[in-house]
Amino acid sequence: MPELPEVETIRRGITPHADGQTITKVVVRDHRLRFGVPRDLPQRLTGQRIRQIERRAKYLLLHVDSGALMLHLGMSGRLHVVTAADPPGKHAHLDISLGNGDILRLTDPRRFGMALWLPEPVAQHPLLAALGPEPMAAGFTPQTLHIAAKGRKAPIKNLIMDNHVVVGVGNIYASESLFRAGIHPKRAAGRVSAVRLTALHDAIRVVLAKAIEAGGTTLRDFSGADGNPGYFQQDVAVYGRDGQPCITCSTLIKRVVIGQRASYYCPRCQR
Repeated sequence: MPELPEVETIRRGITPHADGQTITKVVVRDHRLRFGVPRDLPQRLTGQRIRQIERRAKYLLLHVDSGALMLHLGMSGRLHVVTAADPPGKHAHLDISLGNGDILRLTDPRRFGMALWLPEPVAQHPLLAALGPEPMAAGFTPQTLHIAAKGRKAPIKNLIMDNHVVVGVGNIYASESLFRAGIHPKRAAGRVSAVRLTALHDAIRVVLAKAIEAGGTTLRDFSGADGNPGYFQQDVAVYGRDGQPCITCSTLIKRVVIGQRASYYCPRCQR
């Protein structure tokens, strides 16, 4: 599933092509995405100008004058910039044609993604209103983690993956952040000291910033708006490396399941 860095990479990739452009045509080939694609979506979008392309958590928001189109890529979705000369494949569910001749094409073989119309005020939509702060924004501070962790018996990994606490820290980046901060993923959140929570806050930001700079991760089906894969996978310290030596101490990386998710850690570096 594309995570925050992958979605941010796509946002940056489509923005030069789509920002400020007028939508000239919308083609919905399959309405059977998650929650269903609204039947009146072409009428709502055609003729509107895209005034901002925003990412909120793992959602892409194409803001127009009367609301926004919210896109989610699900497990295997992709949003690419193509031209009219590029024929739609079997799973090309949505085309948004722009005044400059480019087309934003949403493909999704598994149809777990979504394309929903959000009227103003967009931020009050139920899928957005309860989200926590963005990890790179000023609203996410060490104090955010201190307050959320106090008295919690749940594993610290579950806490930082909770979108009510902070958005976008997916499974890969949670494992990498905890390794960087030296915290065992199963440690009870309430038993992590304030000093170590501050280190974790900083680690989350560093790991996500590096992933965004690298273009995301090549795990599963991810590719950017131009179709090129991301490269963060080359830099993972623990994720998917069970049985391999730790890059810091050479102890073998272990794998454990937490909350039905595979987690990876160094038993020596992480306590």
